[in-house]
Amino acid sequence: MFRLSEYMQQIVDPAPLRTRTRKGPVKPVVIWNLTRRCNLKCRHCYTVSADVDFPGELSHEQAMDTLEDLGRFGIPALILSGGEPLDRKDLFEIAQRARPLVRMLALSTNGTKLHGEAADRVAEIGFDYVGISIDGIGKTNDWFRGVEGAYRSALRGVRECKARGIKVGLRFTLTEGNHESLPDLLRLCDDEGVDKFYLSHLVYAGRGDKHRGEDAEHKRSRWAMDLLLDRAWQGASGGRKLDIVTGNNDADAVYFLNWVGETFGGTTAARIREHLVAWGGNSSGLGVANIDTLGNVHPDTYWSAYTIGSVKSTPFSELWTGSDAMLARLRTRPRPLKGRCGSCAFQSVCGGNTRIRALQLTGDPWAEDPACYLSDAEIGLDGAAVERLTVTPFRGKRHDPAHRFA
Repeated sequence: MFRLSEYMQQIVDPAPLRTRTRKGPVKPVVIWNLTRRCNLKCRHCYTVSADVDFPGELSHEQAMDTLEDLGRFGIPALILSGGEPLDRKDLFEIAQRARPLVRMLALSTNGTKLHGEAADRVAEIGFDYVGISIDGIGKTNDWFRGVEGAYRSALRGVRECKARGIKVGLRFTLTEGNHESLPDLLRLCDDEGVDKFYLSHLVYAGRGDKHRGEDAEHKRSRWAMDLLLDRAWQGASGGRKLDIVTGNNDADAVYFLNWVGETFGGTTAARIREHLVAWGGNSSGLGVANIDTLGNVHPDTYWSAYTIGSVKSTPFSELWTGSDAMLARLRTRPRPLKGRCGSCAFQSVCGGNTRIRALQLTGDPWAEDPACYLSDAEIGLDGAAVERLTVTPFRGKRHDPAHRFA
């Protein structure tokens, strides 16, 4: 996850570089898919969920045992997801026990059931954050999510969370079919007092793989990033704050870094780059992990075809600190990348981007990521981008994103 607003703030209010002193294994953020049951039929669903009961999901006892292990292991954050997590009958029992075990507890939901008593329970338990998925305004969202009225119900969920003082964010997956909704969704965040906006690039997993032809064109990804850069800069320079993050395309960080160099010059860009390198880009298998509905552990939520092991037989803490070969390679820096990714001058910033897309298209997890929308010059293959970040002087004039398509 690339925290655009956080790094934008570094331009106007520089903070010391965070240095990490790690003792023992890295403790990941765990995204836990509690159930595959869901009342919607989203075109990009990576779990291929449906409104039925699926066999083999973790029992209540197995889920609680796993939760205790996660607490002892000391994970920093737990995100309860689905399917639709509110369709799991013991969700609130799990969440209530999780609350004292983790520093940050989040809920990832479609929002359509987050009303009344359910919203009360979320507030009472003390979730730190609720992410509600909305993929367009009105009928666009309903088409994308496969159920009429989904937008209206999700928006009600946003409002009921805000009414109870719950920090809430909108989650949006960018595709060719819904990209025109992005400006309206940013306005919706301001109108409704939403705290956070998360733009996800499409990942080719589950139904998202089936509909990979709907992935946003590279020029569309750039257009979307220009909108987010403008909005994030407004927040950093005195406008209404909106915490903007992006996910599943770590090339966003390099695009931002190039923008910083063009706008503020090489000295500022070099400082920002130090912070981005400390972050390290894609964190699959290192800073993020997934437990699926059956208890299988994966390097992230999209690596469903690769299983490290199952919490039904082995505690998560043992699986994560074991000798799994794929985890070892994902944790290697630099990773054994090929193609444009292997030659990129910004591997230390993006970490090689999202490996699962390369795997899905080529069968090789180390091939170049087809969703990298940057030109050869922008990733330093001709030396231009690296030079620009070190010698371009600040001209006192803000960069105009429109020139990218001139």
